[in-house]
Amino acid sequence: MKDIEAERITVGGLSAFFARPLGRSRGGMLLLPMITGIGAQVREYAEDIAGAGLTALVWDPFHGVSDDDAPRERLVELMNGLDDEACVAEMRTLLDHMFGELELESVGVIGWCLGGRLALILGSRDDRLANVVAYHPSIHDERPPNQTVDAVDSAGRIAAPVMVLHAGADTIMSPDTFTRLQTTLQNRESGATVMHVYPGAEHGFSVRARHTNPVNAAAYAVSWPQVLEFAAATTTGDDRGRLRPSG
Repeated sequence: MKDIEAERITVGGLSAFFARPLGRSRGGMLLLPMITGIGAQVREYAEDIAGAGLTALVWDPFHGVSDDDAPRERLVELMNGLDDEACVAEMRTLLDHMFGELELESVGVIGWCLGGRLALILGSRDDRLANVVAYHPSIHDERPPNQTVDAVDSAGRIAAPVMVLHAGADTIMSPDTFTRLQTTLQNRESGATVMHVYPGAEHGFSVRARHTNPVNAAAYAVSWPQVLEFAAATTTGDDRGRLRPSG
Protein backbone atom coordinates (compact mmCIF):
# COMPACT_ATOMS: atom_id res chain seq x y z
CA MET A 1 0.00 0.00 0.00
CA LYS A 2 1.24 3.48 -0.88
CA ASP A 3 1.43 6.44 1.51
CA ILE A 4 -1.54 8.71 0.93
CA GLU A 5 -2.98 12.13 1.66
CA ALA A 6 -6.69 12.66 2.34
CA GLU A 7 -8.92 15.63 3.10
CA ARG A 8 -12.34 17.14 2.64
CA ILE A 9 -12.45 19.64 -0.21
CA THR A 10 -14.90 21.80 -2.15
CA VAL A 11 -15.23 21.49 -5.94
CA GLY A 12 -17.40 24.00 -7.77
CA GLY A 13 -19.40 24.64 -4.62
CA LEU A 14 -19.83 20.90 -3.96
CA SER A 15 -18.41 19.24 -0.86
CA ALA A 16 -16.30 16.14 -1.54
CA PHE A 17 -13.68 13.86 0.01
CA PHE A 18 -10.33 13.51 -1.69
CA ALA A 19 -7.61 10.88 -1.26
CA ARG A 20 -4.57 10.13 -3.39
CA PRO A 21 -1.14 8.52 -3.19
CA LEU A 22 1.71 10.87 -2.40
CA GLY A 23 3.14 12.01 -5.71
CA ARG A 24 1.39 12.02 -9.10
CA SER A 25 -1.33 9.53 -9.98
CA ARG A 26 -2.28 8.84 -13.61
CA GLY A 27 -5.62 7.23 -12.88
CA GLY A 28 -8.52 7.88 -10.55
CA MET A 29 -11.93 6.74 -9.40
CA LEU A 30 -15.04 8.82 -8.70
CA LEU A 31 -16.83 7.26 -5.71
CA LEU A 32 -20.62 7.37 -5.35
CA PRO A 33 -21.69 6.49 -1.78
CA MET A 34 -24.55 4.46 -0.43
CA ILE A 35 -27.19 5.97 1.88
CA THR A 36 -24.47 6.81 4.42
CA GLY A 37 -23.19 9.77 2.44
CA ILE A 38 -19.49 10.48 2.98
CA GLY A 39 -19.36 8.53 6.23
CA ALA A 40 -16.41 6.73 7.78
CA GLN A 41 -16.87 3.57 5.72
CA VAL A 42 -16.85 5.45 2.41
CA ARG A 43 -13.80 7.48 3.43
CA GLU A 44 -12.08 4.17 4.15
CA TYR A 45 -12.93 2.94 0.65
CA ALA A 46 -11.40 6.11 -0.78
CA GLU A 47 -8.25 5.64 1.26
CA ASP A 48 -7.97 2.00 0.12
CA ILE A 49 -8.21 3.13 -3.49
CA ALA A 50 -5.54 5.77 -2.89
CA GLY A 51 -3.36 3.15 -1.23
CA ALA A 52 -3.69 1.07 -4.39
CA GLY A 53 -2.20 3.93 -6.40
CA LEU A 54 -5.26 5.78 -7.71
CA THR A 55 -6.75 9.17 -6.88
CA ALA A 56 -10.17 8.92 -5.24
CA LEU A 57 -12.78 11.68 -5.21
CA VAL A 58 -16.06 11.07 -3.36
CA TRP A 59 -19.32 12.70 -4.43
CA ASP A 60 -21.44 13.98 -1.54
CA PRO A 61 -25.08 13.14 -2.28
CA PHE A 62 -26.42 14.93 0.79
CA HIS A 63 -24.25 18.06 0.83
CA GLY A 64 -22.56 17.59 4.18
CA VAL A 65 -24.94 15.17 5.88
CA SER A 66 -23.73 11.62 6.57
CA ASP A 67 -24.16 8.75 8.98
CA ASP A 68 -21.33 10.26 11.03
CA ASP A 69 -23.92 12.44 12.74
CA ALA A 70 -27.37 11.94 11.13
CA PRO A 71 -29.95 9.23 11.97
CA ARG A 72 -30.94 6.77 9.26
CA GLU A 73 -34.43 8.27 9.06
CA ARG A 74 -32.94 11.59 7.95
CA LEU A 75 -30.70 9.85 5.41
CA VAL A 76 -33.68 7.95 3.97
CA GLU A 77 -35.56 11.24 3.63
CA LEU A 78 -32.65 12.82 1.79
CA MET A 79 -32.17 9.76 -0.44
CA ASN A 80 -35.83 9.83 -1.46
CA GLY A 81 -35.42 13.46 -2.50
CA LEU A 82 -32.49 12.88 -4.87
CA ASP A 83 -33.07 13.77 -8.52
CA ASP A 84 -31.31 11.63 -11.12
CA GLU A 85 -30.47 14.48 -13.49
CA ALA A 86 -29.25 16.79 -10.73
CA CYS A 87 -27.07 13.98 -9.35
CA VAL A 88 -25.50 13.29 -12.74
CA ALA A 89 -24.78 17.00 -13.22
CA GLU A 90 -22.92 17.13 -9.89
CA MET A 91 -20.94 14.00 -10.73
CA ARG A 92 -19.88 15.46 -14.07
CA THR A 93 -18.65 18.58 -12.28
CA LEU A 94 -16.41 16.32 -10.19
CA LEU A 95 -15.23 14.47 -13.30
CA ASP A 96 -14.33 17.78 -14.91
CA HIS A 97 -12.24 18.56 -11.83
CA MET A 98 -10.50 15.19 -11.98
CA PHE A 99 -9.55 15.54 -15.64
CA GLY A 100 -8.85 19.26 -15.31
CA GLU A 101 -7.33 20.51 -12.07
CA LEU A 102 -6.14 17.08 -10.93
CA GLU A 103 -4.76 16.32 -14.42
CA LEU A 104 -5.76 12.65 -14.35
CA GLU A 105 -5.40 10.79 -17.61
CA SER A 106 -8.03 8.11 -16.95
CA VAL A 107 -10.96 8.01 -14.52
CA GLY A 108 -13.53 5.36 -13.63
CA VAL A 109 -16.57 5.36 -11.35
CA ILE A 110 -17.59 3.07 -8.51
CA GLY A 111 -20.84 3.18 -6.59
CA TRP A 112 -22.45 1.26 -3.75
CA CYS A 113 -26.20 0.62 -3.38
CA LEU A 114 -27.87 3.89 -4.54
CA GLY A 115 -24.46 4.92 -5.88
CA GLY A 116 -24.19 1.64 -7.77
CA ARG A 117 -27.37 2.45 -9.67
CA LEU A 118 -26.16 5.99 -10.39
CA ALA A 119 -22.77 4.67 -11.56
CA LEU A 120 -24.54 2.75 -14.32
CA ILE A 121 -26.47 5.86 -15.33
CA LEU A 122 -23.37 8.07 -15.29
CA GLY A 123 -21.50 5.46 -17.33
CA SER A 124 -24.12 5.75 -20.04
CA ARG A 125 -23.88 9.56 -20.09
CA ASP A 126 -20.14 10.23 -19.99
CA ASP A 127 -17.86 8.43 -22.43
CA ARG A 128 -14.75 9.73 -20.67
CA LEU A 129 -15.12 6.99 -18.07
CA ALA A 130 -12.58 4.17 -18.18
CA ASN A 131 -14.73 1.76 -16.14
CA VAL A 132 -17.97 1.41 -14.21
CA VAL A 133 -18.17 -0.61 -10.97
CA ALA A 134 -21.56 -1.22 -9.33
CA TYR A 135 -21.49 -2.80 -5.87
CA HIS A 136 -24.87 -4.40 -5.06
CA PRO A 137 -26.72 -1.63 -6.96
CA SER A 138 -30.14 -0.61 -5.65
CA ILE A 139 -32.34 -1.18 -8.70
CA HIS A 140 -36.02 -1.69 -7.86
CA ASP A 141 -38.47 -3.53 -10.09
CA GLU A 142 -40.64 -0.41 -9.93
CA ARG A 143 -38.70 2.84 -9.72
CA PRO A 144 -39.45 5.14 -6.77
CA PRO A 145 -41.16 8.42 -7.77
CA ASN A 146 -37.92 10.45 -7.62
CA GLN A 147 -36.06 8.10 -10.00
CA THR A 148 -36.72 9.17 -13.57
CA VAL A 149 -34.05 7.10 -15.35
CA ASP A 150 -34.10 3.36 -16.10
CA ALA A 151 -30.68 2.20 -14.91
CA VAL A 152 -30.87 -1.17 -16.66
CA ASP A 153 -31.72 0.38 -20.00
CA SER A 154 -28.96 2.95 -19.45
CA ALA A 155 -26.41 0.20 -18.82
CA GLY A 156 -26.76 -0.92 -22.42
CA ARG A 157 -25.22 2.37 -23.57
CA ILE A 158 -22.05 2.11 -21.47
CA ALA A 159 -18.94 1.75 -23.66
CA ALA A 160 -16.44 1.13 -20.85
CA PRO A 161 -15.75 -2.16 -19.05
CA VAL A 162 -18.32 -2.83 -16.32
CA MET A 163 -18.05 -4.87 -13.14
CA VAL A 164 -21.20 -5.69 -11.15
CA LEU A 165 -21.00 -7.30 -7.71
CA HIS A 166 -24.39 -8.80 -6.91
CA ALA A 167 -25.67 -10.05 -3.56
CA GLY A 168 -27.29 -13.44 -4.05
CA ALA A 169 -29.81 -12.72 -1.28
CA ASP A 170 -30.44 -9.14 -2.36
CA THR A 171 -33.85 -7.87 -1.22
CA ILE A 172 -33.83 -4.77 -3.46
CA MET A 173 -32.76 -6.02 -6.89
CA SER A 174 -34.86 -9.05 -7.76
CA PRO A 175 -33.52 -12.06 -9.69
CA ASP A 176 -35.53 -10.96 -12.73
CA THR A 177 -34.05 -7.46 -12.68
CA PHE A 178 -30.55 -8.85 -12.17
CA THR A 179 -31.02 -11.16 -15.18
CA ARG A 180 -32.22 -8.20 -17.25
CA LEU A 181 -29.16 -6.18 -16.19
CA GLN A 182 -26.79 -9.03 -16.99
CA THR A 183 -28.35 -9.60 -20.41
CA THR A 184 -28.28 -5.89 -21.21
CA LEU A 185 -24.60 -5.57 -20.32
CA GLN A 186 -23.55 -8.70 -22.16
CA ASN A 187 -25.36 -7.60 -25.32
CA ARG A 188 -23.35 -4.36 -25.60
CA GLU A 189 -21.19 -3.87 -28.68
CA SER A 190 -18.18 -2.68 -26.66
CA GLY A 191 -16.90 -2.92 -23.13
CA ALA A 192 -16.02 -6.04 -21.15
CA THR A 193 -18.67 -7.29 -18.72
CA VAL A 194 -17.65 -8.86 -15.40
CA MET A 195 -20.53 -10.17 -13.26
CA HIS A 196 -19.82 -11.45 -9.75
CA VAL A 197 -22.54 -13.21 -7.76
CA TYR A 198 -22.13 -13.99 -4.07
CA PRO A 199 -24.68 -16.65 -3.03
CA GLY A 200 -26.32 -15.92 0.31
CA ALA A 201 -24.76 -12.47 0.64
CA GLU A 202 -27.13 -9.68 1.60
CA HIS A 203 -27.69 -6.30 -0.01
CA GLY A 204 -24.97 -3.98 1.23
CA PHE A 205 -22.59 -6.84 2.01
CA SER A 206 -19.60 -4.54 1.59
CA VAL A 207 -20.61 -2.49 4.64
CA ARG A 208 -18.71 -3.36 7.80
CA ALA A 209 -21.86 -3.29 9.93
CA ARG A 210 -23.18 -6.28 7.99
CA HIS A 211 -20.06 -8.39 8.55
CA THR A 212 -21.49 -10.06 11.64
CA ASN A 213 -22.98 -12.32 8.97
CA PRO A 214 -19.94 -14.38 7.89
CA VAL A 215 -21.35 -14.76 4.37
CA ASN A 216 -21.26 -10.99 3.92
CA ALA A 217 -17.78 -10.72 5.40
CA ALA A 218 -16.48 -13.47 3.10
CA ALA A 219 -18.10 -11.86 0.04
CA TYR A 220 -16.44 -8.54 0.81
CA ALA A 221 -13.06 -10.16 1.51
CA VAL A 222 -13.14 -11.82 -1.91
CA SER A 223 -14.64 -8.95 -3.89
CA TRP A 224 -12.78 -5.85 -2.71
CA PRO A 225 -9.26 -6.90 -3.79
CA GLN A 226 -10.66 -7.82 -7.21
CA VAL A 227 -12.37 -4.45 -7.50
CA LEU A 228 -9.12 -2.66 -6.71
CA GLU A 229 -7.30 -4.70 -9.35
CA PHE A 230 -10.04 -4.08 -11.93
CA ALA A 231 -9.96 -0.34 -11.21
CA ALA A 232 -6.19 -0.18 -11.56
CA ALA A 233 -6.11 -2.27 -14.74
CA THR A 234 -8.75 -0.22 -16.51
CA THR A 235 -7.44 3.21 -15.53
CA THR A 236 -3.73 2.74 -16.20
CA GLY A 237 -3.66 0.69 -19.43
CA ASP A 238 -2.85 2.45 -22.68
CA ASP A 239 -6.17 1.38 -24.20
CA ARG A 240 -8.14 2.25 -21.04
CA GLY A 241 -9.11 -1.40 -20.77
CA ARG A 242 -11.76 -1.23 -23.45
CA LEU A 243 -12.44 -4.29 -25.55
CA ARG A 244 -13.97 -3.66 -28.94
CA PRO A 245 -14.91 -6.10 -31.67
CA SER A 246 -12.31 -6.58 -34.41
CA GLY A 247 -12.92 -6.17 -38.11
